[in-house]
Amino acid sequence: MTETVPHPNNGRPNSGHSDSGTRSDGAPPNTPTPPTTPTPSHTSAPPTTPTPSHTSAPPTTPALLGQRTPPRHPAPPHPHPRPHSVLHGLLKTARPKQWVKNLLVVAAPAAAGQLFTRHALSQLALVFALFTACAAAVYLINDARDAEADRAHPTKRHRPVAAGQVPVPVAYGVGGVLAVLALALAGWLTPPLVPALLTAYVGMQLAYCVSLKHVLVVDLVVVTTGFLMRAMVGGLALGIPLSRWFLITTGFGALFMVAAKRYSEAVQMEGTAGATRALLTEYTTGYLRFVWQLAAGVAVLGYCLWALEGDGTHAVPTATGLLPWRQLSVVAFILAVLRYAVFADRGTAGEPEEVVLGDRALAVIGLVWLGMYGLAVAHW
Repeated sequence: MTETVPHPNNGRPNSGHSDSGTRSDGAPPNTPTPPTTPTPSHTSAPPTTPTPSHTSAPPTTPALLGQRTPPRHPAPPHPHPRPHSVLHGLLKTARPKQWVKNLLVVAAPAAAGQLFTRHALSQLALVFALFTACAAAVYLINDARDAEADRAHPTKRHRPVAAGQVPVPVAYGVGGVLAVLALALAGWLTPPLVPALLTAYVGMQLAYCVSLKHVLVVDLVVVTTGFLMRAMVGGLALGIPLSRWFLITTGFGALFMVAAKRYSEAVQMEGTAGATRALLTEYTTGYLRFVWQLAAGVAVLGYCLWALEGDGTHAVPTATGLLPWRQLSVVAFILAVLRYAVFADRGTAGEPEEVVLGDRALAVIGLVWLGMYGLAVAHW
């Protein structure tokens, strides 16, 4: 009987032939192979053939792991804005749609019939640009100051400063430069009362941004005074005396539109969590309705007294034109106020320029009033 040589792999199976011509288990070659028992899980035989890729899990190589789970890199909170993007954001922050309010600078010269002269047009164009620059400076500083709060607001978070399109220091810097430059040019190119009024406007609006917008009633007065200053600055630039009826009608007309806007905001936000203005929670809709109704009545009364007494004096106006345009313009003015009050009563009176330009009937009434007013001033 031949002795089997011990396997060199210490009992592990060998894929080659043994040196003595016998099988690796010591049985003769003709002996049938006994059934094998399953290999324990901790001992695995090396694969003899490649396993198809569709039936086995792919090897976990770093490359495949990278394909399965792409690396996530945290995005910076505010990417570095491009120069043209910053300029576009600055222009948007300056509120170009609000510039139409500055056309009120022509109100006093138009009421005095001194609008269409070369000196008047050049001065009014300059005053319009200076007032626009001051207003834009206030908007920039206001948005820079409220950037953090605006980011938590559902709509204000899209403003360029809050969205990171315009860096906060840039907004502060550009706003400050605009304000200083506008006031300096006003002191150099316009009569002394103009830079004084512009300085008061900037100071008042900055105080409004910081604290006055949180004070009941005072916030309405500040916004109304801003409209009144726009209407006054044109007359101050041309040395035109401002009629008392002009000031009363303009001031209470502005209060009417401001209170109507606040009332509309309060109505739209009533019953919902939060408000677009924190102070709206302190006002009641009944109080704001009372304010805009009172202001509308006083504005109509002031205009009627101007039309019936003439030019702010107690002298009865003489009929110098084909028709009494001054008295007839009262009808168009009252119709315009009543039409605007429809939107205020519905709670849809937003920005004044949007209300006027968005309603065809109100725009037509306004044009008719302007025509009659112009004919009355020109004494046609």
